[in-house]
Amino acid sequence: MLSFFTFAKDLKSIRKALLFSLLLFALGVVFGWIGTEGLEKLLMQQLEGLRTISGTLKESSNPQWSFFVFIFLNNSIKGVVIIFLGALFGILPALFLLINGAVIGYIVHLSALQGQDLFSLIVKGLLPHGIIEIPAIIIACAFGLQFGAKVVASMFRRTGGSGTRGEEWSFFMRQTLTASIWIVILLFVAAIIESTITFSLLS
Repeated sequence: MLSFFTFAKDLKSIRKALLFSLLLFALGVVFGWIGTEGLEKLLMQQLEGLRTISGTLKESSNPQWSFFVFIFLNNSIKGVVIIFLGALFGILPALFLLINGAVIGYIVHLSALQGQDLFSLIVKGLLPHGIIEIPAIIIACAFGLQFGAKVVASMFRRTGGSGTRGEEWSFFMRQTLTASIWIVILLFVAAIIESTITFSLLS
């Protein structure tokens, strides 16, 4: 049940939700790049909070270990919780994707305006860990969106017995369990990379 092969099969079964999640994330990046006054204010609040946390972690006795613990716990908890928050009609996973995409788009655009080397920013600051972290978050949100779609479908579906519905929900909840475990594993690897390779490159 928890094999990677099973996880890969589950991903195929929600490919529409995965594509929609990727689209939402890409739209978030575009919105972040373009920016509006209200959106910039929201993103600056997000970044200011991250700067405060980053400053505190840097002052700890072992910054790299502190960064690893924070990054892993923060991302893995959010990654798992967002799946089940999708039960609220998929609204929160969609917002989560848009906001996270917007943060990346805003940071890259702001760096470009300030004349920073975008190649170094992307290759050193985003790519090493982002190549694992971003897909893991997109997958988590895709399961959240699928959760929301199933809730909506259950509300309006009249055909089929309760036994059939129960089996479908049981199968889907098994999928979410498998996904949660593999998402945590992927984010664990991403946190190691971000707190070591990315940390060293940006230092």
